[in-house]
Amino acid sequence: MEYRKLGNSGAVVSAYALGTMTFGAESDEATSFQLMDDYVAAGGNFIDTANVYSAGVSEEIVGRWLKSKPGVLRDLVITTKGRFPMGQGPNHLGLSRKNLNEALDASLKRLGVEHIDLYQMHAWDALTPIEETLRFLDDAIGNGKIAYYGFSNFLGWQMTKAVWTAKANGFAPPVTLQPQYNLLVRDIEHEVVPAALDANIGLLPWSPLGGGWLSGKYKRDQMPTGATRLGENPKRGMEAFEKRNSNLMTWEVIGAVEDIAKARGASMAQVALAWVCARPAVTSVILGARTTAQLKDNLGAADLVLSSDEMATLTAASQPEMSDYPYGTGGIDQRHRKIGGGR
Repeated sequence: MEYRKLGNSGAVVSAYALGTMTFGAESDEATSFQLMDDYVAAGGNFIDTANVYSAGVSEEIVGRWLKSKPGVLRDLVITTKGRFPMGQGPNHLGLSRKNLNEALDASLKRLGVEHIDLYQMHAWDALTPIEETLRFLDDAIGNGKIAYYGFSNFLGWQMTKAVWTAKANGFAPPVTLQPQYNLLVRDIEHEVVPAALDANIGLLPWSPLGGGWLSGKYKRDQMPTGATRLGENPKRGMEAFEKRNSNLMTWEVIGAVEDIAKARGASMAQVALAWVCARPAVTSVILGARTTAQLKDNLGAADLVLSSDEMATLTAASQPEMSDYPYGTGGIDQRHRKIGGGR
């Protein structure tokens, strides 16, 4: 397992993190315990949860597992999130000091720990001044409740605003951003990735397999059945299935992943994960396995290094549409080159 710095912090995490959104829902407690056991045995040290996963049950399961493994906490980096409602009323959500103070204390209790290594703001809050949120996080670091903080699902300008607001006020800086990122969803490359590179913020991609599409489990024009998230609940994701199924690029990407997987003797999931893991600014890729078999296969990506040609093939097949304006051919960059060259 490769280890990388946690964004701009001094902490070190494995290149693949274990996501726990399925804990208490699609994975029962016994399975969840085994997933964590297997992940740690493979060299993983980064466990990601959130207060809203299974309405707090995910954090409780992680907490009971930690309690059953004396000494293991010292070797792990634990991250959770706050922002979305865990109760009724207008003050039980958002990034206000009031809500975050209560949410953080509740997460600490459910996890059974004295502090959380990385506390992430689950989404932007347009109502709360960013100064209020950042001051709370800086205070939480000062009083030992958290070591670092980061964001999830922020846009590029939102992350940049937070970075510079923290700098202007002398607050501790954010270290990570957790966005959706995979071969089928590359929107963050337009603004978020450049902003992360500029601020030296590490990306923690979620849904690196595109909800299972990049593992090869879905077939063209065939509504999934059986042991898939869509198949077990046909009403779930119907709109998403039709949208992706009808998109020619979806199948071009899946075809490219399949070809490389066959040539390398790897699974499609391993190829898709290896691509994300090698992208700029990525610190750790979050694995969302529901079963031990899925996790074992996913962890195989840790030993797979794609060649430059393989990376280029996948990148080209999945290239998102982007307007030339203002920095494409014929845009500002082209004009700048002409002026700079004196011709």
